[in-house]
Amino acid sequence: MTTEFVIFWGQQTVKTAIIITAPILLGGMLVGLIVGILQSVTQIQELTLTFIPKMAAVILVILLLMPWMLEVLTDFAAQVFSQMSVVAH
Repeated sequence: MTTEFVIFWGQQTVKTAIIITAPILLGGMLVGLIVGILQSVTQIQELTLTFIPKMAAVILVILLLMPWMLEVLTDFAAQVFSQMSVVAH
């Protein structure tokens, strides 16, 4: 196992994590931004008002993208397990 091998798989792991989490984080951020703008316009400063829409958006994004996320994770796991013989030697 070489240094390049470890760096490559470290990069692949971070890349996969970003690919999986980016849509969830962007969905929550977008809803939070919209709710924040609406709160500023209407001058309603209720902290719980931002929490529920963001939570709903995150859950919705997870439910909608779950098949795709599982496919990405399954492909990554298959690649990792196919390289186990390299790690063992």
